[in-house]
Amino acid sequence: MIYRQDITGCIAGRPGTNRLSDEAFEDVLRCCSPALDRLRKAYENRELPLLHLPDAGEQLRDVEQLAEKIRSRASQVVVLGTGGSSLGGRTLAALSGGSAGLCTKPKIHFLDNIDPCSLDHLLVNIDLTDTVFIAISKSGRTTSTIAQLLICLAAVSELVGQGALSEHFIVITEPGDNPLRRCAARLSLRILDHDPRVGGRFSVLSLVGQLPAMIVGVDSQAVLAGSRAVLQSTLQARMPRDSEPACGAALTVAMAKTQGITLNVLMPYCDRLQDFALWHRQLFAESLGKNGFGITPINAMGTADQHSQLQLYLDGPPDKFFTFITTDTSGKGRRISYSLEGDPVFDELRGHAVGDLMEAEYLATVQVLLDKGRPVRCFRLGSLTEEALGGLLMHFMLEVILAADLLGLNAFDQPAVEQGKNLAIHYLDNVQ
Repeated sequence: MIYRQDITGCIAGRPGTNRLSDEAFEDVLRCCSPALDRLRKAYENRELPLLHLPDAGEQLRDVEQLAEKIRSRASQVVVLGTGGSSLGGRTLAALSGGSAGLCTKPKIHFLDNIDPCSLDHLLVNIDLTDTVFIAISKSGRTTSTIAQLLICLAAVSELVGQGALSEHFIVITEPGDNPLRRCAARLSLRILDHDPRVGGRFSVLSLVGQLPAMIVGVDSQAVLAGSRAVLQSTLQARMPRDSEPACGAALTVAMAKTQGITLNVLMPYCDRLQDFALWHRQLFAESLGKNGFGITPINAMGTADQHSQLQLYLDGPPDKFFTFITTDTSGKGRRISYSLEGDPVFDELRGHAVGDLMEAEYLATVQVLLDKGRPVRCFRLGSLTEEALGGLLMHFMLEVILAADLLGLNAFDQPAVEQGKNLAIHYLDNVQ
């Protein structure tokens, strides 16, 4: 397996802790058997297209050629979209350092909000004549994305003329008639089809997430290979315990049902997983927050949030379930050599790699939470590669699908969101 999941810190707690008993965990884990059977059937009958995305490598060859073309001619790429239209691409692009500005060409920006200050700042600080914009909306009706696109079209057309807009804009939306597709067709912009059967928060392995990642040099085939390995391991599992996502789903549901714990903290000890934590937050919130039930995902970052949230986690209410993700950082990074002689703090640090300190901080945080009786599970990666990230993405998509099945929920809809979208249009009419 390309990652290790350790759930021992969630089970068989001593009296006074809020961990699960062996019996409570096993009871829910056994219920995963029919859920796994339904997952296998859905895979075999191709009822869930997202499960076949790991095998769609050949279908992405044209997308790889497009990414290479963009990479060779543009100095900046701006992705317009929100939620699942943005978070998947951000998560994958972070592997190359693209979202942190470490990639020399092109630099990629994810404009996932409509704050006028942020939009203006971006448009006045990049060379619009050397920029490619990718507008993504599955429905083609997301008003914030359409507004972003219209503003960017106006800004670019002032410089290059309307006839050259097709060289600067790409649209990804589902087939059929929708406002975004009509706009793109009218201006002769390139249109790529978003699979209408794959929801935004599950689209990270499709061209929605892969095109931005390819542009900054991420190996999309390795991402798919990692996701395929995790998927096949679960499909071939003889019993739920043989499936890591099933064990994760059983933990999540058992914590909620037997311990009343529905606040789930995800805390990676790796800066390049910061966007992954945001992706995970949407995945769990929109998939499981229904019918009066909900898992509230809380994203944190190690080591930074040891200094901002750990006080609450240790000394506040025992109402949280913790998931840590770390890589093997021991011996990695620069050595701490500069020192002041005789100062014990400097002496303790001298000679260690900064990765040694990261590892020590991670181990200490896990241990103090365990000592406090908090439920903790840990994911360990050898290193954060494309394959490893693909595996993590598939793990959590399967985990949320199986958890929804256990809870009798539809993991793929978000009916409550539509009311807010419709009301925003109503209020827009009254804004002067």
